[in-house]
Amino acid sequence: MTHKIAVLAGDGIGQEIVPEAVNVLKALEKTDGLRFEFEEAPVGGTAYDQTGHPLPEATLKLAKAADSVLLGAVGGPKWEPLDYSVRPERALLGLRAELGLFANIRPAKVYEALVEASTLKREVISGVDVVVVRELTGGIYFGQPRGVSVENGQRIGRNTAVYSESEIRRIAKVAFEIARKRGKSLCSVDKANVLEVTELWRTVVTETHKDYSDVKLSHMYVDNAAMQLIRNPRQFDVIVTSNLFGDVLSDEAAMLTGSIGMLPSASLNDQNKGMFEPIHGSAPDIAGKNLANPIATILSMAMMLSYTFGEMKAAKRIEDAVNAVLTKGLRTGDIWTEGCSKIGTKEMGAAIVGEIINSPGCATPS
Repeated sequence: MTHKIAVLAGDGIGQEIVPEAVNVLKALEKTDGLRFEFEEAPVGGTAYDQTGHPLPEATLKLAKAADSVLLGAVGGPKWEPLDYSVRPERALLGLRAELGLFANIRPAKVYEALVEASTLKREVISGVDVVVVRELTGGIYFGQPRGVSVENGQRIGRNTAVYSESEIRRIAKVAFEIARKRGKSLCSVDKANVLEVTELWRTVVTETHKDYSDVKLSHMYVDNAAMQLIRNPRQFDVIVTSNLFGDVLSDEAAMLTGSIGMLPSASLNDQNKGMFEPIHGSAPDIAGKNLANPIATILSMAMMLSYTFGEMKAAKRIEDAVNAVLTKGLRTGDIWTEGCSKIGTKEMGAAIVGEIINSPGCATPS
């Protein structure tokens, strides 16, 4: 079977990290007999410059037709003066909505080789392995009414947090399923003491728990969860939360690992078709300088293989290759510590490919 992948590099460092991820998949074609078909298309600010829209119709058509989507990063200061409706970030919201990508899965795992790269103490972060499951197509980012209007002579900004019972239940089921395969512990994060919409969230998650009695369920207010992620992150296994809270907490969890450049993500629909991307931005300040860390994007390919294609062995080969490279002391600048070898984007990608090609037990090259 040939897996068709839409390759949307986007802006800034997306143009550098995405090719390294593609190279990793091409390496797996040689070692594991997998087959991929790659087709590229512009998205974000780059697409706006070419077509006048951050998500051109041709790009959206390609994304819908593909088996999976590999996304780099979008945005940058160059496009900030644009009207909100055509800013690069609107492409992300458009892809999520059009592809029905309601479940965002963001693992934050601290590699032992990178413990010293974190700003937190070893005893706090060693062994951290948490997954944040974020609802992605509802909540305050999509609710209506929204916008800025003039009322009584002054400007009023308005966004609406809305969740239906069905939206909450389906993301809760995704989180319970993931927890069931891991440590059987799920923490639902809300603000039910002051927000009625998250009071409903807590109620529906609790109701859904009846079908997952083997999983331990707890609830936590978002302000406490933010504190606990720094104070004692090992208490968490899987976290499920809303679009807004998940956006914030997953970035906080990223810094436990030492760099946001280490964290992959998957955004899935109800058929497990997904868009896979690093959680970091386009980093225009280092774009084109061979400085960006491609590991988050490469690990996103492991998630693609696992969640969408069911290729668990190949996914583990990527994860093992990343761990091997880090154990050897190879580092991009964002995760560099004294005594390690500082390398660039291309060199890191090549090192990971080398580990895949040369790893014991790989299939006979085709």
